[in-house]
Amino acid sequence: MHLGLVGLGKMGGNMRTRMRNAGITVVGYDRDPDLADVDSLEAMVAALPDDGPKVVWVMVPAGEATSSTIAALGELLGAGDIVVDGGNSKWTDDQAHADLLGGKDIGFVDCGVSGGVWGLENGYALMCGGSADHVSRVQPVFDALKPEGGGFVHAGATVGAGHFAKMVHNGIEYAVMQAFAEGYELLEAVDVVDNVVEVFDSWRTGTVIRSWLLDLLVAALEEDEGLSQLRGYAEDSGEGRWTVQAAIDHAVPLHVIASSLFARFSSRQDDSPAMKAIAAMRNQFGGHAVHTAPPAGGDAPDSGAAPDESH
Repeated sequence: MHLGLVGLGKMGGNMRTRMRNAGITVVGYDRDPDLADVDSLEAMVAALPDDGPKVVWVMVPAGEATSSTIAALGELLGAGDIVVDGGNSKWTDDQAHADLLGGKDIGFVDCGVSGGVWGLENGYALMCGGSADHVSRVQPVFDALKPEGGGFVHAGATVGAGHFAKMVHNGIEYAVMQAFAEGYELLEAVDVVDNVVEVFDSWRTGTVIRSWLLDLLVAALEEDEGLSQLRGYAEDSGEGRWTVQAAIDHAVPLHVIASSLFARFSSRQDDSPAMKAIAAMRNQFGGHAVHTAPPAGGDAPDSGAAPDESH
């Protein structure tokens, strides 16, 4: 099978290698000429055989980059060809992309991909949406990318099902990571536990919370036990926000995932305005000496010891 692949970054480049190792002929295009096999989208499409449907996999950042790439492919591909969006697109964008291509009888499959930089070795979990016919035509590519024994699902015949499933996966990931992070902070905060890294390492075997994320956290702690080389700042890809918004739209309570998203926002504040407001209120109602003097009439001791907060 032949495939055109647009986007050869950290994941796209490794995906190209994994597919080639499985016997698929991949023609890759990237704006970085050092990564690309050809120098344009036009050259990539031209390099694909004409004796069957041409399949092009798009692996570029979500949003305008994906939309413009799909629009350009719509002008280059023909009836019966298929475009796969394997990026982290918002699931609500997929129908617009499918409609644009469908007007030219070009098929569309959305595919959520998980596996990160480890996917080359371990394979990629794949969640796709679209018609069974379109998915079946791309199945050899899915088989080459997925791990042995599983890792692939046709999430639904409705376009967007794959990216919706991947969005929820990433929301869960936010929550699990936050739980491990909070546990780490608590263990580090007490004097009674001497070997925090060893505690986490012990959980990797036989416990109900053993996981690949736990393995990765232990690896990071073994490289830098106090995580002193890192800043306590966590980005979000956008999918956590989309997950919470979808929950609001469907009246589904997502307490833990929403909390983990907001925790990431908190990480970006060197001097949290919210914590300043809390400190101000505590100072006002209880005269608590935090980082400011108590108000007139306040009786908080200079040591900062807090009186009873009941009121």
